Amino acid sequence: MTPEIKGFLLLSVLKMLFVFTVVMVGVALLTLMERKVSAWMQNRLGPNRVGPGGLLQPAADGVKNILKEETFPSAANPVLFVVAPALAFIPALLLSGVIPFAAPLPLDFDFTLPVLGRFVQHGPMPMVVADVPVGFLFVIAISSLGVYGIALAGWASNSKYSLLGGLRASAQLISYEVALGLSLIPVLLLTGDVSFSRIIAVQQSGLWLVFPLVVSFFVFLVSGFAETNRLPFDLPEAESELVAGYHSEYSAMKFSFFFIAEYANIVTVSAMVTTLFFGGWDIPFVAIGTAKPWAVLTLSPGPIATLLTGAAFFLKLMFWIFFVMWIRWTLPRFRYDQLMALGWKFLTPVTLGYIMLVCVVLYVAELAGLGQTLALHLVLTGVSVVCAIALFFLVDRGMIVSGSAARRARRAGLRPPQRLTASF
Repeated sequence: MTPEIKGFLLLSVLKMLFVFTVVMVGVALLTLMERKVSAWMQNRLGPNRVGPGGLLQPAADGVKNILKEETFPSAANPVLFVVAPALAFIPALLLSGVIPFAAPLPLDFDFTLPVLGRFVQHGPMPMVVADVPVGFLFVIAISSLGVYGIALAGWASNSKYSLLGGLRASAQLISYEVALGLSLIPVLLLTGDVSFSRIIAVQQSGLWLVFPLVVSFFVFLVSGFAETNRLPFDLPEAESELVAGYHSEYSAMKFSFFFIAEYANIVTVSAMVTTLFFGGWDIPFVAIGTAKPWAVLTLSPGPIATLLTGAAFFLKLMFWIFFVMWIRWTLPRFRYDQLMALGWKFLTPVTLGYIMLVCVVLYVAELAGLGQTLALHLVLTGVSVVCAIALFFLVDRGMIVSGSAARRARRAGLRPPQRLTASF
């Protein structure tokens, strides 16, 4: 083994230990964050008994789940009942290793350790565990495997409530993966690559893709809520209908694995939104090693730039995680037919039409000689804003997506029910 390969392996192990440790500890703290956010929104205190300000509540919950009695339904499938939580947990944890979380760090070292030998590293080290060239295709492929754990958990429990939750989750995840995958095709068309590093570089030389591809961003965000089984799309866990859904028969650490997987998926979706549409680790008006339009400050690659970009990525990530929690305590749960109709009858056709629109705009821009990234982004921004205004205006008016009461009123020729407004 050459010293260069040994240096690469050493750095990969260090990055892996860092990222997975941060993710596991962070997922535990996110449970505390959600309880604090929900308490703040409901004018409550939230956890405040274990540790200062309740900071040790996740540790107490972990100890409780480890020491709690494991239940095993007598009629459950003995193998699949145990394997299902791992099948949901492992794909969710793997995805945190392929998303860049900071600018590459230049490293130059050459040292020798007893027995292990010589280690060499020259050049920039990507701040990602595995900089896979397939990028977001890997994320879509691996995240789709999580449905097996949920479906098997519902089936192996030999409970009608769990089975219905597993079936709901399967139909929901498969349905919204279509819209989620289609929403990323305009990103591929505009950047010409599926690699996260390349997508971030394109956003550095132009605009963040949330501006030229605002419709794709909206569809991806909504599909992400459905993919993570979060409100208002938590039908597989609807306690008012299914007790607790697909994990009704689970307890102790097997039960915890499903929630760890859920929060890990929230982190993944938030990191994907940050990377694909909000520049990833890019800092607005700051150029790092490359030319950038509207740059006010230019930094050379180094430890300071890596720390600053890592902090910027963390702040963006936490904003979107907070947004997911905010939506949970703001919007009511959809009915299941509304959930499926939104995915198949609205998001999928809208995304297909938007792909055709982006293709036409890119073709016309190429004929007009708009080869520069910034100019092309500005043109697409104008087109997408017009498209988004028309789309959201129709949605807001209830012409495309509307409640059952409005549909029944239109069929009967009556005036649709008006929204309730508070007067102060």
